[in-house]
Order: sequence, then structure tokens, then C-alpha cells
Amino acid sequence: MRAGEETLARLKRGLESARPGCLAIIGLPFDENSSFMRGPANAPPLIRENLFSESTHLWTENGLNLGAEGVLCDLGDLDLSDKGQAFELIEAAIVMILEARLKPVCLGGDHSVSLPILKAFRGFYPRLNLVHFDAHPDLYHDFLGNPHSHASPFARIMEQRLADRLVQVGLRATNDHQRQQALRFGVESFEMANWPEKPDWRFEGPVYLSFDLDALDPAFAPGVSHHEPGGLSTRQAISLIQGLKGQIVGADIVELNPNRDPIGITAMAAAKIFKEIAGQILA
Repeated sequence: MRAGEETLARLKRGLESARPGCLAIIGLPFDENSSFMRGPANAPPLIRENLFSESTHLWTENGLNLGAEGVLCDLGDLDLSDKGQAFELIEAAIVMILEARLKPVCLGGDHSVSLPILKAFRGFYPRLNLVHFDAHPDLYHDFLGNPHSHASPFARIMEQRLADRLVQVGLRATNDHQRQQALRFGVESFEMANWPEKPDWRFEGPVYLSFDLDALDPAFAPGVSHHEPGGLSTRQAISLIQGLKGQIVGADIVELNPNRDPIGITAMAAAKIFKEIAGQILA
């Protein structure tokens, strides 16, 4: 049996014991489309380790116990060792999770994994809002000749009409090309240089949330490949997640680079972000 077939068979077995409606954790250890340095492929186990660490607990700030029976279902990590098949496997896995009526939160991995995830979601949601936390718009037509670079997923997502509304938050590394791309696709961009006190944070219909950890200022999240000062505090990001008015149906948390996170500050921030996104999904 090929690695891809085995990883989907293993996922199927995990889904058989999952309770419908639970929040499914799925790891996507993939960083082939990273442009500066590798490392995010090693992130999913560390996010889990911090999420389930005895140094904290599984209660969210809105009072939900993620540790209660049937709330979380950990489906493990996909085997993405066949790089040419990775996107196909990710899409197929998310389709299986959605068919089982679970709510996936994906642990990356570099940001390119959002494209196959959104392809899967689009088949279940004829209308879909996309909220994207990031220092970078990731709207390059291609980056360094790679149309699937982690700097390009939202260009592909909007070209393929996988989302009806894209709102980007925390931006502070935008160039002219990406501003033109944002105009082309009708993106709503909240740049840190012009940060609003109260952004328009209401959404009609389902919302998918994609959280790149470099949306946080490096003081709060040094464990990312691309340090970009002037970002969100962890508290600001959590408050935005908690204030989002809409039905969150899935999420990804990406771009943790363990090689730059020697004492685990960023991995713990990722676990905290996970909990508060989960709290909003389940509220």
C-alpha cells in the first residue's frame, strides 16, 4: 500500500470512533513551499504537546472545557512524505473529515497548505468567508517562480473562487504587487500602520479562519521563519478571535518554526490560539 493510501486508511479508522460534531485536530507536516527556511513541517507535534501540557489546562476563556469527553478528536498527522501528492492528500483528508460531520482545525506546516484545505471546504460551503491573520498578504502571483509558494496561497484561493470574502488582519509587509492583487480580488486589508480601533468583524454565513503565527509580533512569537516587527500582541489576536461575529466552521494554524523557538514560547502561543479558536467554533 502506498504511503498516501495508508495515511487515508489510518484517518478513516480514526474517524470511525469520532463523535459527529467534535472538533478534529489534524496535523499537516509540510514545508516544501517555504521560501526562506524550512522547519514548519516539524510543528504539529509541538503544538499538540503544548496544548495538552500539564502546565496549563483545556478550558477556553469563554468557559468551554475542551477536555470534556467527545469535544476534541485528535486524528494525528498525515504522512506527506510524497511531496508531489501532498496537496491531493490534504484535500482528500479534509473532505473525509467534513463528510464525517467534524470540524477540522489543521496544524501546519507552511501556509501553502491552506489551498488544498479550502478546496475541500468549498465543496461543502457554497458561500464561505475567509479571515486571514498574517504579517504578509500571501497574494503573490508566484514567488521565486513557484505559484504554490507559501507566499501565494491566497492568490490561488481567490483565482479559483474558493472564498467569497477575504479579510486580512495584521499586515505589515505589503508591497505594490500585493496591493494590486488585493484590489484585483477585492480583499479587505487591515494593515497595522492603519489599525482600526474596531474593525468590521461581522460575517454573514460560514467563516474559515487561517492563522499564520507571524501575525503576532516577534516579541510574542519568535518561532517563525519571517520575523516582521510591529505586529499584533497575543492579547490583541485573541480579542479579535473572540470578537468575530460569525459561524467559524474550520481553521488552520501555520508557520510555527521550531528551529527558531528554543524555549517554546511560540508553540505555547499556537496552543493558546488553538484553544480560543476552538472556543469560538464550539460556542
